[in-house]
Amino acid sequence: MRVNWKPFVLSLVVLLILFPFVYLVFLSLASEWRFPEVWPSYLGLKNWVTVFGSETGLLESFFSSLLISLSVAVFSTASGFMISKAVFYHPKKRTLTLLAYFPYILAPVVFAACLSFFFLKMGLFGNMTGVVVAQFIIAFPYALLFFSSFWNEKVKSYEDLVATLGGNKWQTYTKVVLPLAKGLLMICFFQTFLISWFEYGLTSIIGIGKVQTLTIKVFMFIKEANYYYGALSCCLLIFPPVVLLYFNKRYVFKKLV
Repeated sequence: MRVNWKPFVLSLVVLLILFPFVYLVFLSLASEWRFPEVWPSYLGLKNWVTVFGSETGLLESFFSSLLISLSVAVFSTASGFMISKAVFYHPKKRTLTLLAYFPYILAPVVFAACLSFFFLKMGLFGNMTGVVVAQFIIAFPYALLFFSSFWNEKVKSYEDLVATLGGNKWQTYTKVVLPLAKGLLMICFFQTFLISWFEYGLTSIIGIGKVQTLTIKVFMFIKEANYYYGALSCCLLIFPPVVLLYFNKRYVFKKLV
């Protein structure tokens, strides 16, 4: 009799994928777990209550990260979409597209060190506005490159058709271009949000410790060997990406397919 190993293999793969997330939640609920104890001496919500009720500022860091990431995602997606059209119709679009890769040549920390002098002169060093601008410099080229494949002769022919029928630029965008690009706009928004959400190098240099995003908090707890609070902050860190992944799969990807 032939044994079907596929269900067992799939179950094993699912368990391996879910294990890190389950372990993070478990570790965030534990405390006083010392070697060689197999089970922690306490398992409950004490860490969550302590963190949210204390002066660690974890909840404040969560909302700060959310505000920064949403700002970066909105501005980079909107500007990347608009400017990518100008790049596509430009006679030197290959050169301009190549220049968009420049921020990714250097490591984020090195790139932030290069920007620090100019940010210091403009008063953007050590505040949330500076962090948003710095992350925008990274996210905007991604959005520009992402939308470069959208603008093609087919879209141009639609625009020309609307102009021939007497439509203005506003009608062209609202009735033709935006409906065509709706799915791509949502995907780019999700991607740029995640770029900003997990950014550490730029934030640590430009923010100089004054802008405490959730990613900064995670590394801070790990450096302090506070694994329980580190796991708790990681749970908060992965929550928005999981929500975005759900909406992406439920509403965006299904329509594209």
